[in-house]
Amino acid sequence: MPPDPTPGSSAGPGPGSRVLERHPRPLGGDPARNAPAVVSLTGMVLNNGSAAAHHLAPKKKPSWLRARAPGGPEFIATKANVDKHGLHTVCQEASCPNIGECWARGVATTMILGDVCTRNCGFCNIKTGKPPVTDLDEPRRVAESLRGTRLKHLVITSVDRDDLPDGGAAIWAETITRVKEAAPDLSLEVLIGDFKGDPDALQLVIDARPDIIAHNMETVKRCHPAVRPAARYERSIELLRRVKAAGAVAKTGIMVGIGERPHEIRELFDDLVRLTGDHDGPRDPRDPAQGGTGRGDPVDIITIGQYLQPTRNHLPVDRWVDPSEFLALEEQGKAAGIKVVFSGPLVRSSYLADAQAEMLASGGGISTLDTLLGRPGRSA
Repeated sequence: MPPDPTPGSSAGPGPGSRVLERHPRPLGGDPARNAPAVVSLTGMVLNNGSAAAHHLAPKKKPSWLRARAPGGPEFIATKANVDKHGLHTVCQEASCPNIGECWARGVATTMILGDVCTRNCGFCNIKTGKPPVTDLDEPRRVAESLRGTRLKHLVITSVDRDDLPDGGAAIWAETITRVKEAAPDLSLEVLIGDFKGDPDALQLVIDARPDIIAHNMETVKRCHPAVRPAARYERSIELLRRVKAAGAVAKTGIMVGIGERPHEIRELFDDLVRLTGDHDGPRDPRDPAQGGTGRGDPVDIITIGQYLQPTRNHLPVDRWVDPSEFLALEEQGKAAGIKVVFSGPLVRSSYLADAQAEMLASGGGISTLDTLLGRPGRSA
């Protein structure tokens, strides 16, 4: 039997009756009926007194955070190749703002070990949960998708697989080996997790000899518990140290605008140039008793980009970082001793990764980076 009409509504055919069929009772009750005659909002305003509370207000993206919409024949061709081989890409899974530009250039960042991550980081849009059965055929499919292509540089990344004894390191090593066999002229970069600090797992990846081994710090030390709750700052620094100790090219990346302070970024730069690489175990190169000089073996490449909140369930944006600050961070990083500093609002770890590798091979150069990012040239 249809519900009785509420006062003031129509029970017969028409819009009123259709609403009653879907919602027999007013959603949320009747606020007007239950509210007092006068409602004061004075005590309910959250951000009307202190500049420190600015982050409570919704943030509209500034004009410099506009990415090109995906499209065009090159974009479609890249997508078709990804779909054909059933590949996962971080471009799609993490909602990268540069997907239109990179895929139009024929460059995609392949993601292995499935698309379900065992961690739940505060910034990342990749789905989390219990991964399905591991696809052992994935290394072959990734390699076959690259056979005969004309790509110059490939980035492979993965979800974290803390459910596997080796964190997925064996599949990582097989994928690297197969890709190098299928596309020997390809420059190969891998973006790996921390394998929960397991040095043997990391060594499997190092021994497979990719051209660049990247591991993102993501943020400064203080912010790690919120941004990367299942990771540790010191563990990531140690991973990069081991990469440098093995003679490999080390790369990392961070986000800004997520709550860090300027001096904390400078401290992170200092830690990244104090990677020692000449012994086992952590040490402080600033300590003369340990033979330190204050300058170790620096990370080779760092990317710095604006944090963008993927959904309401992720950490909020603390502030929009002005492009001029990215220029300053680039100069600070290079002054600290990092060879290539790729800094800009829409920069991500894999953005123009081929160009980053070329800059490293040529010794860097600020004017080259300005050209790539469409910025006015500056003197070095």
